[in-house]
Amino acid sequence: MTTKIERRIKIKYRVRKNINGTAERPRMSVFRSNKQIYVQVINDVTGTTLVSASSLGLEACPKKEQAAKVGEAVAKKAIEAGITTVVFDRNGYLYHGRVKEVADAARNGGLKF
Repeated sequence: MTTKIERRIKIKYRVRKNINGTAERPRMSVFRSNKQIYVQVINDVTGTTLVSASSLGLEACPKKEQAAKVGEAVAKKAIEAGITTVVFDRNGYLYHGRVKEVADAARNGGLKF
């Protein structure tokens, strides 16, 4: 029997074998913990993080609002860095709740994926 974390890691590897980020279209990876949410825009060819944002310091508002603010922040930073299109990597999480909020806010912020 597999645990929840092992199950998510299996899904993550299954998704990652089809998704990779390039310089033209980097990968936007989401990590969700119980209290925070973190987003990175990664170029997998060179293995570098181009842009990142997190909900650290936003503990006063609800988690879904934190996720939306992080999505807007990463979109703003990415556009300033010259990135307009990304590949969305949900990192094994369901596309639901906070992960969906990040994606929708990033789309509203101007990113295409």
